Amino acid sequence: MPRLEDRCWSCSCTRGRHKLDARSAAWLVAKVGEAMARVNCLLGQAYVSLAEPRGRHLVRRSLVLFVVGAFLALVLNLLQIQRNVTLFPEEVLATSFSPAWWVPPCCGTAAAVVGLLYPCIDRHLGEPHKFKREWASVMRCIAVFVGINHASAKLDFANNVQLSLTLAALSLGLWWTFDRSRSGLGLGITIAFVATLIAQLLVYNGVYQYTSPDFLYIRSWLPCIFFSGGVTVGNIGRQLAMGVPEKVHMD
Repeated sequence: MPRLEDRCWSCSCTRGRHKLDARSAAWLVAKVGEAMARVNCLLGQAYVSLAEPRGRHLVRRSLVLFVVGAFLALVLNLLQIQRNVTLFPEEVLATSFSPAWWVPPCCGTAAAVVGLLYPCIDRHLGEPHKFKREWASVMRCIAVFVGINHASAKLDFANNVQLSLTLAALSLGLWWTFDRSRSGLGLGITIAFVATLIAQLLVYNGVYQYTSPDFLYIRSWLPCIFFSGGVTVGNIGRQLAMGVPEKVHMD
Protein backbone atom coordinates (compact mmCIF):
# COMPACT_ATOMS: atom_id res chain seq x y z
CA MET A 1 0.00 0.00 0.00
CA PRO A 2 1.30 3.50 -0.78
CA ARG A 3 2.29 5.53 2.20
CA LEU A 4 0.74 8.85 3.16
CA GLU A 5 4.09 10.63 2.61
CA ASP A 6 4.20 9.44 -1.02
CA ARG A 7 0.71 10.80 -1.67
CA CYS A 8 1.56 14.16 -0.18
CA TRP A 9 4.81 14.34 -2.16
CA SER A 10 3.15 13.50 -5.45
CA CYS A 11 0.35 16.01 -4.90
CA SER A 12 2.75 18.83 -4.05
CA CYS A 13 4.91 18.11 -7.12
CA THR A 14 1.85 18.06 -9.37
CA ARG A 15 0.61 21.38 -8.02
CA GLY A 16 4.09 22.91 -8.47
CA ARG A 17 4.25 21.64 -12.05
CA HIS A 18 0.83 23.11 -12.83
CA LYS A 19 1.89 26.47 -11.40
CA LEU A 20 5.07 26.41 -13.51
CA ASP A 21 3.10 25.60 -16.67
CA ALA A 22 0.64 28.40 -15.95
CA ARG A 23 3.48 30.91 -15.48
CA SER A 24 5.14 29.79 -18.72
CA ALA A 25 1.88 30.10 -20.63
CA ALA A 26 1.25 33.57 -19.19
CA TRP A 27 4.79 34.68 -20.10
CA LEU A 28 4.39 33.32 -23.63
CA VAL A 29 1.04 35.10 -24.08
CA ALA A 30 2.57 38.36 -22.85
CA LYS A 31 5.50 38.08 -25.28
CA VAL A 32 3.18 37.28 -28.18
CA GLY A 33 1.07 40.31 -27.28
CA GLU A 34 4.16 42.55 -27.22
CA ALA A 35 5.30 41.21 -30.60
CA MET A 36 1.87 41.79 -32.15
CA ALA A 37 1.80 45.33 -30.76
CA ARG A 38 5.21 46.05 -32.30
CA VAL A 39 4.10 44.62 -35.65
CA ASN A 40 0.95 46.76 -35.60
CA CYS A 41 3.04 49.83 -34.76
CA LEU A 42 5.45 49.14 -37.63
CA LEU A 43 2.59 48.57 -40.07
CA GLY A 44 0.98 51.81 -38.95
CA GLN A 45 4.22 53.73 -39.44
CA ALA A 46 4.72 52.15 -42.87
CA TYR A 47 1.17 53.11 -43.88
CA VAL A 48 1.68 56.69 -42.73
CA SER A 49 5.01 56.88 -44.55
CA LEU A 50 3.51 55.57 -47.79
CA ALA A 51 0.62 58.00 -47.49
CA GLU A 52 3.04 60.93 -47.45
CA PRO A 53 4.33 62.45 -50.72
CA ARG A 54 7.84 61.06 -50.11
CA GLY A 55 6.43 57.58 -49.56
CA ARG A 56 4.35 57.67 -52.74
CA HIS A 57 7.34 58.96 -54.69
CA LEU A 58 9.47 56.12 -53.29
CA VAL A 59 6.93 53.55 -54.45
CA ARG A 60 6.77 55.07 -57.94
CA ARG A 61 10.57 55.11 -58.21
CA SER A 62 10.73 51.48 -57.11
CA LEU A 63 8.15 50.43 -59.70
CA VAL A 64 9.92 52.30 -62.51
CA LEU A 65 13.29 50.79 -61.59
CA PHE A 66 11.75 47.31 -61.34
CA VAL A 67 10.18 47.58 -64.80
CA VAL A 68 13.40 48.93 -66.36
CA GLY A 69 15.53 46.23 -64.73
CA ALA A 70 13.17 43.43 -65.72
CA PHE A 71 12.94 44.65 -69.33
CA LEU A 72 16.72 45.01 -69.73
CA ALA A 73 17.29 41.60 -68.16
CA LEU A 74 14.79 39.95 -70.51
CA VAL A 75 16.25 41.54 -73.65
CA LEU A 76 19.90 41.01 -72.74
CA ASN A 77 19.32 37.46 -71.55
CA LEU A 78 17.66 36.58 -74.85
CA LEU A 79 20.66 38.05 -76.66
CA GLN A 80 23.07 35.90 -74.62
CA ILE A 81 21.01 32.76 -75.27
CA GLN A 82 20.77 33.38 -79.03
CA ARG A 83 24.56 33.66 -79.18
CA ASN A 84 24.92 30.46 -77.08
CA VAL A 85 26.74 32.34 -74.32
CA THR A 86 24.39 31.06 -71.61
CA LEU A 87 22.60 27.72 -71.58
CA PHE A 88 19.52 26.69 -69.59
CA PRO A 89 18.23 23.17 -68.95
CA GLU A 90 15.93 21.77 -71.63
CA GLU A 91 12.97 21.47 -69.24
CA VAL A 92 13.17 25.21 -68.58
CA LEU A 93 13.10 26.04 -72.26
CA ALA A 94 10.24 23.61 -72.84
CA THR A 95 7.92 24.70 -70.03
CA SER A 96 8.48 28.45 -69.68
CA PHE A 97 7.29 31.25 -71.91
CA SER A 98 10.75 32.80 -71.61
CA PRO A 99 14.19 31.19 -71.34
CA ALA A 100 14.06 31.61 -67.55
CA TRP A 101 10.99 33.12 -65.91
CA TRP A 102 12.86 34.02 -62.74
CA VAL A 103 15.50 36.20 -64.42
CA PRO A 104 13.38 39.36 -65.08
CA PRO A 105 11.78 39.48 -61.58
CA CYS A 106 15.11 38.93 -59.84
CA CYS A 107 16.91 41.52 -61.96
CA GLY A 108 14.00 43.94 -61.57
CA THR A 109 14.17 43.63 -57.79
CA ALA A 110 17.95 44.08 -57.85
CA ALA A 111 17.55 47.16 -60.08
CA ALA A 112 15.04 48.68 -57.64
CA VAL A 113 17.39 48.12 -54.69
CA VAL A 114 20.44 49.48 -56.51
CA GLY A 115 18.58 52.45 -57.98
CA LEU A 116 17.29 53.47 -54.55
CA LEU A 117 20.66 52.83 -52.90
CA TYR A 118 22.71 55.20 -55.09
CA PRO A 119 20.95 58.49 -54.14
CA CYS A 120 20.70 57.29 -50.54
CA ILE A 121 24.48 56.81 -50.36
CA ASP A 122 25.00 60.20 -52.00
CA ARG A 123 22.90 61.88 -49.29
CA HIS A 124 24.64 59.91 -46.55
CA LEU A 125 28.08 60.96 -47.77
CA GLY A 126 26.96 64.53 -48.29
CA GLU A 127 28.15 64.45 -51.90
CA PRO A 128 25.16 65.01 -54.19
CA HIS A 129 25.82 63.77 -57.69
CA LYS A 130 25.65 66.70 -60.11
CA PHE A 131 27.59 65.38 -63.12
CA LYS A 132 25.44 65.21 -66.27
CA ARG A 133 22.12 65.18 -64.46
CA GLU A 134 19.70 65.10 -67.39
CA TRP A 135 17.61 62.39 -68.99
CA ALA A 136 19.47 62.64 -72.30
CA SER A 137 22.68 61.60 -70.53
CA VAL A 138 20.86 58.76 -68.77
CA MET A 139 19.51 57.44 -72.07
CA ARG A 140 22.98 57.54 -73.61
CA CYS A 141 24.29 55.62 -70.60
CA ILE A 142 21.64 52.94 -71.14
CA ALA A 143 22.58 52.74 -74.82
CA VAL A 144 26.26 52.28 -73.95
CA PHE A 145 25.39 49.58 -71.41
CA VAL A 146 23.33 47.69 -74.00
CA GLY A 147 26.23 48.09 -76.45
CA ILE A 148 28.66 46.55 -73.92
CA ASN A 149 26.34 43.58 -73.49
CA HIS A 150 26.00 43.28 -77.25
CA ALA A 151 29.80 43.33 -77.60
CA SER A 152 30.16 40.53 -75.04
CA ALA A 153 27.98 38.30 -77.23
CA LYS A 154 29.00 39.44 -80.71
CA LEU A 155 32.71 40.26 -80.63
CA ASP A 156 35.13 37.43 -81.37
CA PHE A 157 38.57 37.57 -79.77
CA ALA A 158 41.44 35.14 -79.70
CA ASN A 159 40.69 34.34 -76.04
CA ASN A 160 38.42 35.41 -73.20
CA VAL A 161 41.19 37.44 -71.56
CA GLN A 162 41.32 39.92 -74.42
CA LEU A 163 37.52 40.20 -74.42
CA SER A 164 37.49 40.70 -70.64
CA LEU A 165 40.11 43.46 -70.79
CA THR A 166 38.19 45.20 -73.59
CA LEU A 167 34.91 45.07 -71.68
CA ALA A 168 36.65 46.23 -68.50
CA ALA A 169 37.98 49.28 -70.34
CA LEU A 170 34.52 49.97 -71.79
CA SER A 171 32.89 49.64 -68.35
CA LEU A 172 35.36 52.03 -66.74
CA GLY A 173 34.82 54.38 -69.68
CA LEU A 174 31.07 54.25 -69.03
CA TRP A 175 31.64 55.18 -65.37
CA TRP A 176 34.04 58.00 -66.30
CA THR A 177 31.71 59.37 -68.96
CA PHE A 178 28.42 59.29 -67.03
CA ASP A 179 29.29 59.12 -63.34
CA ARG A 180 32.80 60.04 -62.10
CA SER A 181 31.80 59.77 -58.42
CA ARG A 182 33.61 57.81 -55.74
CA SER A 183 30.34 56.40 -54.45
CA GLY A 184 29.42 55.23 -57.95
CA LEU A 185 32.77 53.50 -58.38
CA GLY A 186 32.63 51.85 -54.96
CA LEU A 187 29.04 50.69 -55.35
CA GLY A 188 29.73 49.45 -58.88
CA ILE A 189 32.63 47.31 -57.67
CA THR A 190 30.58 45.99 -54.75
CA ILE A 191 27.65 45.13 -57.01
CA ALA A 192 29.97 43.38 -59.47
CA PHE A 193 31.49 41.27 -56.68
CA VAL A 194 28.17 40.28 -55.09
CA ALA A 195 26.42 39.60 -58.41
CA THR A 196 29.36 37.53 -59.68
CA LEU A 197 29.30 35.44 -56.51
CA ILE A 198 25.56 34.82 -56.90
CA ALA A 199 26.05 33.85 -60.56
CA GLN A 200 28.77 31.38 -59.59
CA LEU A 201 26.49 29.79 -56.99
CA LEU A 202 23.66 29.46 -59.53
CA VAL A 203 25.93 27.85 -62.11
CA TYR A 204 27.45 25.56 -59.48
CA ASN A 205 23.94 24.34 -58.53
CA GLY A 206 23.04 23.67 -62.17
CA VAL A 207 20.44 26.43 -62.61
CA TYR A 208 22.16 27.47 -65.85
CA GLN A 209 25.64 27.44 -67.35
CA TYR A 210 28.04 29.36 -69.55
CA THR A 211 29.75 28.09 -72.66
CA SER A 212 33.56 28.15 -72.42
CA PRO A 213 33.77 29.16 -68.74
CA ASP A 214 37.19 30.45 -67.74
CA PHE A 215 36.62 31.96 -64.28
CA LEU A 216 35.10 29.64 -61.66
CA TYR A 217 32.22 28.26 -63.78
CA ILE A 218 31.50 31.63 -65.50
CA ARG A 219 33.00 33.96 -68.09
CA SER A 220 35.72 36.28 -66.84
CA TRP A 221 34.01 39.32 -68.40
CA LEU A 222 30.80 38.89 -66.40
CA PRO A 223 31.91 41.24 -63.54
CA CYS A 224 32.36 43.99 -66.13
CA ILE A 225 28.73 43.57 -67.19
CA PHE A 226 27.55 43.75 -63.59
CA PHE A 227 29.70 46.82 -62.93
CA SER A 228 28.39 48.73 -65.93
CA GLY A 229 24.84 47.62 -65.11
CA GLY A 230 25.17 48.94 -61.55
CA VAL A 231 26.43 52.31 -62.79
CA THR A 232 23.61 52.53 -65.36
CA VAL A 233 20.84 51.67 -62.89
CA GLY A 234 22.42 54.03 -60.37
CA ASN A 235 22.20 56.90 -62.84
CA ILE A 236 18.54 56.10 -63.48
CA GLY A 237 17.85 56.04 -59.75
CA ARG A 238 19.65 59.33 -59.21
CA GLN A 239 17.70 60.99 -61.99
CA LEU A 240 14.40 59.72 -60.61
CA ALA A 241 15.36 60.96 -57.14
CA MET A 242 15.75 64.54 -58.38
CA GLY A 243 12.00 65.09 -58.01
CA VAL A 244 11.76 63.80 -54.42
CA PRO A 245 9.65 66.26 -52.38
CA GLU A 246 11.38 67.64 -49.32
CA LYS A 247 10.07 67.13 -45.81
CA VAL A 248 8.08 69.99 -44.36
CA HIS A 249 9.44 71.02 -40.96
CA MET A 250 6.84 72.34 -38.54
CA ASP A 251 7.93 75.01 -36.05
